[in-house]
Amino acid sequence: MEMLLRTKRITICLFFFVLSLAAAIEIPLSVAQLPTITEQSHTQVAYPFDEDFTIKCEARGNPQPTFNWTKDGKPFNLLSDPRIITFNNSGTFVIQNHGIISNFQGKYRCYASNALGTAMSEEIELIVPSVPKFPKEKIEPLDVEHGDSVILHCNPPKGIPPLHIYWMNIDLQHIPQDERVSMSLKGDLYFANVEENDSRSDYCCFAAFPRLRTIVQKMPMTLKVSRSNFIKERKPKLLIPPESAGSSSSVTVIKGGVLLLECIAEGLPTPHLSWVKVTGNLPKDKSVKENFGKILKIEQVSAADEGTYQCTASNPMGRTKHEFHVHVEEPPRWIKEPEGGVYSVGTNLVLLCEAIGNPEPTIQWKLNGMPIDSRTFRGRISAREISLTNLQLQDSAVYQCEASNKHGTILASANVNVLNIAPLILTSDGENYATVVGYSAFLHCEIFASPAADIRWTKDDSVEPLSALRYELNKNGTLEIKETKKDDSGSYACWASNSVGKRAITANLDIRDATKIVITPKNPRVLKSHSILLKCQSEYDSHLKNSFKLSWRKDGDQLPVNSTQDSRIIVDMDTLFISSVTLEDQGVYMCVASTSLDSVVAESRLIVLDVPDPPEDLQLSEHQNRSVRLSWKAGASHNSPVNESIIEYEESQWEPGRWQELTQVPGNDTTALLTLAPYMNYQFRVVSVNAVGRSQPSKPSLRYATPPAAPDKNPENIRVEASEPNEMVMKWEPLKPTERNGPGLEYKVSWRQRGVETDWNEELVKKHSLTLRNTPTFVPYEIKVQAVNNLGTGPEPNVTTGYSGEDTPDAAPSGVSVDIVNSTLVKVFWFGIPRDRVRGHLKGYKVSWWKTKSMLDGKRHHPEKHHLTFVGDRNYGMIPGLEPFSEFRLTVVAYNSKGDGPESSPVVFETPEGVPEQPRFLKILNFDKDSVTLSWGLPKKANGHLTGYILQYQIINETHEIGPLSDISVANRSTLSWRLSGLSASTKYKFYVKACTAKGCGNPVTEEGLTMAQGSKGIGKISEAVNPTQKFHPIEALEPGTEYTVRLVTKNWVDNNSIFEDVIETRGRAYAGIYDGISTQGWFIGLMCAVALLTLLLLTICFVRRNKGGKYSVKEKEDLHPDPEAQSIKDEIFGEYSDSDEKPLKGSLRSINGDIKATESADSLVDYGEGEHGMFNEDGSFIGAYSGSKEKGSVESTGSSTATFPLHA
Repeated sequence: MEMLLRTKRITICLFFFVLSLAAAIEIPLSVAQLPTITEQSHTQVAYPFDEDFTIKCEARGNPQPTFNWTKDGKPFNLLSDPRIITFNNSGTFVIQNHGIISNFQGKYRCYASNALGTAMSEEIELIVPSVPKFPKEKIEPLDVEHGDSVILHCNPPKGIPPLHIYWMNIDLQHIPQDERVSMSLKGDLYFANVEENDSRSDYCCFAAFPRLRTIVQKMPMTLKVSRSNFIKERKPKLLIPPESAGSSSSVTVIKGGVLLLECIAEGLPTPHLSWVKVTGNLPKDKSVKENFGKILKIEQVSAADEGTYQCTASNPMGRTKHEFHVHVEEPPRWIKEPEGGVYSVGTNLVLLCEAIGNPEPTIQWKLNGMPIDSRTFRGRISAREISLTNLQLQDSAVYQCEASNKHGTILASANVNVLNIAPLILTSDGENYATVVGYSAFLHCEIFASPAADIRWTKDDSVEPLSALRYELNKNGTLEIKETKKDDSGSYACWASNSVGKRAITANLDIRDATKIVITPKNPRVLKSHSILLKCQSEYDSHLKNSFKLSWRKDGDQLPVNSTQDSRIIVDMDTLFISSVTLEDQGVYMCVASTSLDSVVAESRLIVLDVPDPPEDLQLSEHQNRSVRLSWKAGASHNSPVNESIIEYEESQWEPGRWQELTQVPGNDTTALLTLAPYMNYQFRVVSVNAVGRSQPSKPSLRYATPPAAPDKNPENIRVEASEPNEMVMKWEPLKPTERNGPGLEYKVSWRQRGVETDWNEELVKKHSLTLRNTPTFVPYEIKVQAVNNLGTGPEPNVTTGYSGEDTPDAAPSGVSVDIVNSTLVKVFWFGIPRDRVRGHLKGYKVSWWKTKSMLDGKRHHPEKHHLTFVGDRNYGMIPGLEPFSEFRLTVVAYNSKGDGPESSPVVFETPEGVPEQPRFLKILNFDKDSVTLSWGLPKKANGHLTGYILQYQIINETHEIGPLSDISVANRSTLSWRLSGLSASTKYKFYVKACTAKGCGNPVTEEGLTMAQGSKGIGKISEAVNPTQKFHPIEALEPGTEYTVRLVTKNWVDNNSIFEDVIETRGRAYAGIYDGISTQGWFIGLMCAVALLTLLLLTICFVRRNKGGKYSVKEKEDLHPDPEAQSIKDEIFGEYSDSDEKPLKGSLRSINGDIKATESADSLVDYGEGEHGMFNEDGSFIGAYSGSKEKGSVESTGSSTATFPLHA
């Protein structure tokens, strides 16, 4: 390769000189060449059960080689025996297993020859084994005495190894072997000394030849052991090796083979065998003692195993030794083999051949299978080298080098082909190649030439060879274009030339777009048991559509398509869905996109998050009376670091089986010093917590019991409770089990009256309370409670003050007075009772009042008491909801937790007049076109002396606009009707009537009506409102035999237009007579009785519910019953209210009529007591049961009250 250096760039001239073309490619078979052995047999055994035996020899060459064989170094004619089958153009032959074939045993060699030379195979040995048999012989019994040594010889027949020998009895049971009785490597059975139980007549030797599928048995042998008159104790004597071999022997072993050294000794007691290496140490990794220490076995022998080994047989009588001098030898093996090749005319040849072995192998050179005669050979020859200069075509030959020693022979051949031919381009012309952008493209141009050819590549029409760093010419002529681009597409030419000739071929290259993929999401983190969907998005060249494939892998292993693991993992083309993710699903998932030209991989690491594994291996250390150190090994965090570890404990004495949290430690810590309580039997466990959740608890630690100690603390929450006046019950929170510190827990209670110089009274109790009797009423005591157990007392306790039992107050408030605020509200004052008369903790005061008579009519009333409670030590309160113009009586009592004290003397007060309630009704009696007659009822409650009525009216219409309000004052309080004149015809009016006292006017009652049109006559009536969805409406109270005009108009009718109008006539009185007798019918009387009974039942239910009291809408009641005199009660707080019959208070609290002015009050909400039924809203409004109509009372109202009026036909 010629390298040219230009400006900062290396240009490669793609002329490549091939020194040895044969080293790169085989010689094409079309070119004349020497024979080459391509296949041959090796050592082969002709088993008797095989039908035939094949000996292979195949070779290639040009011209076609012919084959010859030698057997044991002599020519062997394959046609000499009809049992031999041959094949055309092959050296292989088959020997049929017919008759005796032992004459085929020998060493064969194959020769393949053509006009250029001869190739020779290695020797092929054919072994024809005979069937192994033991000779038929009569074996005399062996008679020996107890203690003698005996050898039973097997002498197995020869056969194909391996050979396995077994000693068994006639029942095919193995003869037991041990240090005393054992079998040698040759198969003989040795007795170091015999015993009487060794006597038997069926010692059988079996020889097994697995490769021949044969087992043969020797005739049984008899051994008779008789009792000896004396004990034949003796020192050991070696039987193998025999003493005749001397104290040492030499052993040769092949390198890589197995070394077996054997020592068998006789003696009494039974000798023990041991082995040492005199010239070093026994190899520990590959030396094994077998057969009860009688065989030393070393496998894979190397030169390091050479040396002297010694076996020693010893018993109490003495010892004997034998040394083995081990020599490691090896068959020949190559160091350098001769290498043939293709050579051009005029070149030189050097062949090297070098082998080693032990003993040193001899080297012999052969030419075309025949020994080289150095006298006639024109080149130079030595034991390790052959050289020739100025090679010519006739120097083509096969050179063989053969290395031999006593352990074997190896053969190496070198074909020397001297050729002089023009280049042969073996790659087809016009090949099409394709690759993708960024990949390398390989354009092939396989060439054979001798002399070697120069190769160059050109592109398109250019004659200049390609030269760039991206172009590289390989030895076999292939052009590699690295990091291809789109403009690398085109036509290329490969040119090959030598001194004999010149050749060229073309190749076409297409560059496709590279495949691109990406996996989403990238490296997701998923909670265990959740699901994950991986999607593989891809782009590829449209020309590669048919070959495009997608596959998924996990950690390099292919995932099958469709589903795996019971459809939990579903692979569907470009998606991978995993449901109920497990920890085993964690790993690297790869999407592999492949086409016929490229393959790309995208990876996404799935990280599965889970709670940590439980901690392990809990250990306790640093044991102290009140502490111990707990250590543990953290479990796997499953990709979410441990934030903290929770240490829990369970103690077996007080709450066995209940685990409680003891402490927490940061996540990285795996040890904690635990603070413990005395007199506890602990065991601990640890729970790890990460962002996912809590692990399962670890296995419990060993138990740790702390010794008892005196209490560290005293009871808390010491208090005094009493149910009787002369009693005091002292109570406290008992110590928890973890606070007892030891056995025998008691409480020492100390007490004394405060302010009295006296000794402490003491008492030990086991409960957590102590009751004292006959104590003064409500006297302060100093109290102490100290914990005590068998080991001592707790710390000095704190002193707590408590009071003995309470009694009801024994004094009544004095100086009770009442200030009238308005007609429904008064303020009560009193003087509190002395502290010593409370006889307990003062809870507050209760005010009771009841109405005695009405100032209006002077009637006496049955006392109906009401109550308000004022909490705390105070001397006044506000009493709301009183009836105006009435006389009341009022008392005050003090109360404590024990009950109420005596009442104060009653105070009598009167409430002033108030405004009346609204009249009971308002009716329109007659309506003409310009006038109307109104009738109304008395107010429900006058609340004072009536002074008259105010009558008001105004025009209203459907646009909700109202006309000016006209007032008429009715000064006569007995007047209950009034005729208004001067009204407009066909106009809708709203009328208001309200009653008045000297204090003012109350809420109005309202009614609406429509004046008649011009020309109308008769008297008209307006019914109640009709639902638009109704299909009929009854009209009652009509006169019989009378003509009526019925008109349907809108509710806010203001003109003469009507929706419907018709004239009807009622029937005469004759028809009415049909129904005259209905009141005398029995069924009608029964129906009326049932109605009366049902009405009575409903009234009873209402009365019961009324007595139970109830909450009512304050807003609704305030709208119905405005009380101008109670405006200021929003600034007051009422007490707790109660009633003797639990009836709600009457009266309203807020004015909604501009005609009524509220009185002023500077009282605070604190001045009001607490009602029994929660009578105040959040805004302080008083909640009571207010009687009266629910109609709106404001003149601005556009309510839908109906009215009757005259209507002339």
